[in-house]
Amino acid sequence: MSEEQEVRSFRDLIVWQRSIQVCVAIYGFTRGFPAEEQYGLKNQLRRAAVSISSNIAEGSGRRSTGEFLQFLGMARGSNYEVQTQLVLAEQMRFGDEDHRLQCNALSLEVEKMLNSLIRSLERKKRST
Repeated sequence: MSEEQEVRSFRDLIVWQRSIQVCVAIYGFTRGFPAEEQYGLKNQLRRAAVSISSNIAEGSGRRSTGEFLQFLGMARGSNYEVQTQLVLAEQMRFGDEDHRLQCNALSLEVEKMLNSLIRSLERKKRST
C-alpha cells in the first residue's frame, strides 16, 4: 500500500494483516504441544496472539489518535508476550522448531511495524 492510499479500515493496515498471520502460525505451532499444555502455555500463546490483531482493530475504531495509540501499545505488549512464550516453548522443547522460528520471525516483523506506526502517530499527534 502506498502512502497516497487512504486507510479506510483496520483491514487495510499491513500490520493488522501480518498480525493475523502471526495468529494463524501460532495456532498451527501449538497443535504440536503436549496434551497437558491444553490449558497452560498453549492457551496463553493463542490468547496473546489473538490479542495482537484484536487490539489493532479495536484501537483503529476509537475516536482519537491517543486512544488508538493506547490500543497499539496493548497490541505491542501482547506481541512481546508471544515472543516470551515462544522462548519458553523453545526451552521446554514444545512444538516443531522450524514452525517456532517462523512464528518468531513474523512476531519480530509485527514488532517493527507496530513500533513504526506508533512513532508515526505520536509525531502526528504532537504536530496537531
